[in-house]
Amino acid sequence: MNPSAAIAAALILWTGAVLAADLPDATIYVIGEIHGNPEHHRRQAELVAMLAPKAVIFEQLTDEQADRIGPDTPRTAETLGPMLDWDESGWPDIGFYAQIMAASDGAIVGAAGTPGDLAPYDLGAPLPDEQQAEREALQAAVHCDALPAHLLPQFVDRQRAIDAQFAARTLAALDAHGAPVVLITGNGHARRDWGVPAAIARVRPDVAIIVVVQGEDGRVPPGGDVVFDAPAPERPDPCDAFR
Repeated sequence: MNPSAAIAAALILWTGAVLAADLPDATIYVIGEIHGNPEHHRRQAELVAMLAPKAVIFEQLTDEQADRIGPDTPRTAETLGPMLDWDESGWPDIGFYAQIMAASDGAIVGAAGTPGDLAPYDLGAPLPDEQQAEREALQAAVHCDALPAHLLPQFVDRQRAIDAQFAARTLAALDAHGAPVVLITGNGHARRDWGVPAAIARVRPDVAIIVVVQGEDGRVPPGGDVVFDAPAPERPDPCDAFR
């Protein structure tokens, strides 16, 4: 059994408070979120502060944006917002992510942007039929059942490519800065069974990973070793745009 699988098999699920000291040692911590949930981002910052990673990799940043953040850059919303052109990014308020950046002295790394060489991730290999069908159904649901059925496989392929890209950027940060590192990303990318952790395991099965996912109002996201719950904030129905 590889280290990640052994750790996952030994864990229970937490739905209350947990200290970083309660988490098994790992090389990579993948901490998921539902974008824009204030409690999820607060908890990410809390865990990052306790884990003291050598680098924090953000789904929300490109390499070019991350390179603007130097060791002496104030990690405040007031500084980072204009510096990162955040208002044009489409992501929730910069304050949610500035607190996570401020929680660590480690390097800030971007996971988004132009993909590198993803050949080692074997993205052309077909998925098992059951997983392909489940992934397509999920893509249909998150796009409010507005996508034509023939496009769903393309959206699954895109998700696989993004997971591989995030995996590659996380491993590059690990090699450059040392362990541990933290990846901040959405729950869908965080899930162990087919997200970034699975992509990492494909190319570096020796790397120990802990996956934290965060739900809302008792709804448990799949694929986590550790699960947190938080109230869902009021937000508009994303499907209104399709009606």
